[in-house]
Amino acid sequence: MTNPPARPAKQRKLDTLHRLEHDEDVWVATAGPDGPAPYLVPLSFLWDGETLLLATPAASPTGRNLKATGTVRLGVGPTRDVVMIEGTVEALTPAELREGEGDRFAAKTGFDPRELTTEYLYFRVRPQRVQAWREANELSGRDLMRDGTWLVAD
Repeated sequence: MTNPPARPAKQRKLDTLHRLEHDEDVWVATAGPDGPAPYLVPLSFLWDGETLLLATPAASPTGRNLKATGTVRLGVGPTRDVVMIEGTVEALTPAELREGEGDRFAAKTGFDPRELTTEYLYFRVRPQRVQAWREANELSGRDLMRDGTWLVAD
């Protein structure tokens, strides 16, 4: 099987932004400050053009890890068209969300944690590093963002 040619960086960024705007779910990898082993779960997200908003029970391993470390690694898309994001995390109560943000999250994900009796926190992820690749021919140049700055112009 022949792989398609590697996408130029600008196309990879456009494809990444399209995925963030249109996908609903992301793999969320966390670890606690003192262990135990890393923890991986799928969560729904909302992309606002700069950050991703996630929600999970405050007492869950993911919620505890995100709050304790303030860091996360995310995987969006299938393994042969993946976007990997490393980011910093801000924990928010529902009352701390921006105006209308909870409603936008619920509309996009079909899930509204504000309606549950379990205590949920929202987590705003600010990407610091973004990588995207499809096949081995795209491993070179997979970095699209470093230190929170896009490496590719619009």
